[in-house]
Amino acid sequence: MSRFARVVGLLMTISLMYGCVNVAQVWWVGKSDQARAVDAIVVLGVAQYDGRPSPQLQARLDHALALWQEGLSPLVITTGGNQPGDRFTEAETSANYLLDVAVPAESIVQENSGSTTRESLIAVRNIMQDRGLHSVLIVTDPYHSLRSRLIAQDLGLVAYISPTRTSPLRGASAVSRHVREALGVAVAHLIGFANLERLTK
Repeated sequence: MSRFARVVGLLMTISLMYGCVNVAQVWWVGKSDQARAVDAIVVLGVAQYDGRPSPQLQARLDHALALWQEGLSPLVITTGGNQPGDRFTEAETSANYLLDVAVPAESIVQENSGSTTRESLIAVRNIMQDRGLHSVLIVTDPYHSLRSRLIAQDLGLVAYISPTRTSPLRGASAVSRHVREALGVAVAHLIGFANLERLTK
């Protein structure tokens, strides 16, 4: 075997191991729950259908509601903009759902502009800074938890995660999302989340 082939083989082995480590991290963090008292519970947006939460978004909202009812924070921040032609944003749909289940309006703040996780969390950080708040408990799907927490921490927030356990994503779909998230996290460790977002938007 030539020296070049050995080097290529070594690099491929290292890359495979690095990828496996990141997949394991995404899975492990998604299985954990850091629920605790914080300044705000942040519900990351996902698809809505003309003002009605998708099953995936509803699972996140139901979990956030349970955390709010436990008294872990007096404030819930809903996030997410809309697609062209949509009448409602993800944040507005989420806020209306929470209002319908008796969360008072004064306990809900909407972030209606973000089209990516990082954009939404930048807006959340600005909302928090304006209110003199610092710590967040992020509610999302298990596969999305590690990247969300890392982005929030990168933006200067004190961030914890509490993934929903009722997400409709199961089986091969969940595995695919875990692998894709792991790839994103792996690249972001090398180039940063801001650069990764610029490359993938």
